Amino acid sequence: MSNENYVQPIEILLVEDNPADIRLTTEALKEEKVYNKLNVVTDGVEAMAYLNKEGKYAKATRPDLILLDLNLPKKDGREVLKEIKTDDKLKSIPVVVLTVSKSDEDILKSYNLHANSYITKPVDLTQFIKVAKSIQEFWLTIVKLPPKT
Repeated sequence: MSNENYVQPIEILLVEDNPADIRLTTEALKEEKVYNKLNVVTDGVEAMAYLNKEGKYAKATRPDLILLDLNLPKKDGREVLKEIKTDDKLKSIPVVVLTVSKSDEDILKSYNLHANSYITKPVDLTQFIKVAKSIQEFWLTIVKLPPKT
């Protein structure tokens, strides 16, 4: 296979502390045909270390898309979102807030912090898989993602 035909996987960073939601997201993304690489961190401090290539994440690949839960240990998702969107090196990475919160306040704050979309996680397994597939279809098939810088 020549290098010009090699397709790089879409890099996704999932920032999620719930093992069941991590498993569901992983399974839903595996079922689709889009070539992706899912990296998972389980708290906000780890997310920022990953994005800033610090410590054990020194060789981390810049994600093409971030799936971000709001309710995280150590540093919550709102703080992570604010840090991403105020950092010139990171702010062009699309961030999809994927959370259980249906609060108007959380929705408004997330968009005010420049989230690219806000999705409430369904509790039903079948619906959760549909949501994950729709995220993948929209963000990884339809949307043109910014080039890595």
